[in-house]
Amino acid sequence: MLLWNLARGDSPLIVSVPHAGRHVPDAIAVRLSDRAREVPDTDWHVDALYRFAPATGATLITATHSRYVVDLNRDPSGQALYPGADNTELCPTRTFCNEPVYRPGEEPSQREIDARRATYFDPYHTRLAREIERVRERHGYAVLVDGHSIAAEVPRFFAGRLPDLNLGTSDGRSCDATAQALAAGIVSNAAGFTHVVNGRFKGGFITRRYGAPAAGVHALQLEMTQACYMDEANPTQFDASRAAALVAVLERLLIALAEWRPGAIAR
Repeated sequence: MLLWNLARGDSPLIVSVPHAGRHVPDAIAVRLSDRAREVPDTDWHVDALYRFAPATGATLITATHSRYVVDLNRDPSGQALYPGADNTELCPTRTFCNEPVYRPGEEPSQREIDARRATYFDPYHTRLAREIERVRERHGYAVLVDGHSIAAEVPRFFAGRLPDLNLGTSDGRSCDATAQALAAGIVSNAAGFTHVVNGRFKGGFITRRYGAPAAGVHALQLEMTQACYMDEANPTQFDASRAAALVAVLERLLIALAEWRPGAIAR
């Protein structure tokens, strides 16, 4: 099975969706707990939400495998994204609800983790890096949007309810200030949605790894609550009509970022 689906575009924009995949190879699936086999921590339907992206000229890369195989948005060195907070691993062993991912005694060894990194993690990042460089060579810069979603309430990671639209730029380090201001303006004006900029989610490994404004790569992460576009109690079902308002916001965001130029004055 392919590790990702890739639709190449000609604009400066790349959209990465690393956590919407649901596939778990049989050799791993047989070791998972009953709950984990349902892959509950999937970024449900984010691939569908961004399906329009290639029509705007953007490049879209979506991973096919579940984050339970390997988490493409974690630092493979093991360094925590949020020091002092509860962080998930490269190969998660607990669900977001703190339930075991594996049956007792079936957790992956370090040797297996290393093998999964070589098989799944490294190839995805090699391809993503190549696409970023292709776009940067063509335009002189690249804009990367890393697309994610999560349940509105996950006590393991944050108290209370998360805002609907969570824009992260590693506290402004991963993109030009005008790109952040442009994106923040769009999410803040999205009628019917709450938002925050660099709140609980400031951008994961992908945003921090590739965002290098001085080198012409501007990266932003958008973490969305699943409750704002789907029924969290019935996650496998995608309701396009319910998601339409959010897709319209994403369309405005991607078009604006594709038209943005480094050094432009934010409006």
